[in-house]
Amino acid sequence: MKKKRNKYTQEFTEEAVKLVTEQGNQIAETARNLGVNENMLGRWKRQIEGVGEDAPGLKSWNCHAE
Repeated sequence: MKKKRNKYTQEFTEEAVKLVTEQGNQIAETARNLGVNENMLGRWKRQIEGVGEDAPGLKSWNCHAE
């Protein structure tokens, strides 16, 4: 049986990243508290910050769960 992918709003992803970047929370702890995969939260953070050559930002990126 396939696992259903969660969709997260852009607002949710941006607020999740702010918890890490502006409040200094750890990615792993924040991800656990929000119920998302820590790799996904790290990816959102990198994409918002524009890290890497292929980081388009969340506006042009699907915010799906893994």
